[in-house]
Amino acid sequence: MARQHPTIGGRQRSGAGSGPDAHAVRAFLAPGHAELAAAVADFASRSLRGRLPADDDATARREARELLGLMGDAGLFEPIGSLDLRACCLTREALAAASPLADAVFALQGLGITPLLLMAADELRERWAVPALKGELMSAFAMTEPGAGTDVASMTTRAVRDGDDWVLTGTKHLISNAGIADYYIVFASTDPEAGSRGISAFLVPADAPGLRFGEAQVMSAPHPLGEILLEECRVPASHLVGEEGHGFKVGMATLDQLRPTVGAAACGMASRALEEALDHATTRRQFGQPLSSFQLIQEKLGRMAIDLTAARLLVYRAAYDKDMGAERITTEAAMAKAFATEAAQRIVDDAVQILGGRGVLASHPVDRLYRSVRALRIYEGTTEIQHLIIAGALIADAEERRAATGGEDGGTEEEQGGAEAEAEAGAEVEDGAVEERS
Repeated sequence: MARQHPTIGGRQRSGAGSGPDAHAVRAFLAPGHAELAAAVADFASRSLRGRLPADDDATARREARELLGLMGDAGLFEPIGSLDLRACCLTREALAAASPLADAVFALQGLGITPLLLMAADELRERWAVPALKGELMSAFAMTEPGAGTDVASMTTRAVRDGDDWVLTGTKHLISNAGIADYYIVFASTDPEAGSRGISAFLVPADAPGLRFGEAQVMSAPHPLGEILLEECRVPASHLVGEEGHGFKVGMATLDQLRPTVGAAACGMASRALEEALDHATTRRQFGQPLSSFQLIQEKLGRMAIDLTAARLLVYRAAYDKDMGAERITTEAAMAKAFATEAAQRIVDDAVQILGGRGVLASHPVDRLYRSVRALRIYEGTTEIQHLIIAGALIADAEERRAATGGEDGGTEEEQGGAEAEAEAGAEVEDGAVEERS
């Protein structure tokens, strides 16, 4: 069972400010989680909500580094280090409600630290993961390429062994924290003929010879995204993360651990949108009465609350299963991410509709949420890929039950073999979802 975090950075804090509703998902939480949720919400209220949001790429890059230090000083990355998935979800939910950029900083620390905690040698963990957990180093997760998004097996970045080093050559794009990270977890093919099973993972320091920042890739919601170039980039053999050829295992273990937190971030953005919409509906008067007195507004608010509650239950169910020792939560995590991110998009859109003209002003929190929430349906596996994962698991289970009962519907041995092949293909599709950006 994962270690709990009743305090942040050893300091007990009050629950000032809005934050994750721990009571609503109490069945999935352990002692200490409610206090953690209140503490992170208090931090977000005091340290994030009053900050001016970044309005361009350059500002977002500076702000991300500042947020890293603030969050590190507050001990917010501790749940990543203890692999406490429910605490990570509560943290992302609170951060995303206050600052999507702060949430992204937390998410990228998770993606860059978790592979080291799960698979790396002790030397790498001590040198890189420990300071990253304190907010002293910024990490990045570099898998996606111009021609390899969901189809990770088509990766063209190569890594060749040269004595005591590995030499990496290729281009990674749509990489969060590109150009500002202190190190990257880079995926490269060490055996091109083996396809996805020939991919390996490496820790590449930002100052490694041959690594350089290509260009910024500017998003509608300011976020440090860009391209990195590996031009015969040389790293020590000891920087291999996991075993050679096990890059997919590294990626899948990481995403299996963290995918529910994307759903949690969606819930945070959705809860902020609902909060803003409810505040507007109860204070804005039209035709002599509050907007909240109109049934069409009430219907929207009710639907938003239902979607948010259902999303949170799916997210924390998946996190609970993982924290309780489930080896994999592939289907549960896929359900949580798919439903929560799609629901959040609907909730934010309804909030824009309720706010009317105010909801599309670039300076309004709901407009910023509208731009930020969209990416959640894409990164760490698109909604469509999550649906394929879920369907693949359902079909595989149905075929297994038929085969076990020996019923007439079991099909011939040839048909059953075909079903097994399809199940394996489904696993490959799932593996193909391990991109940070599609």
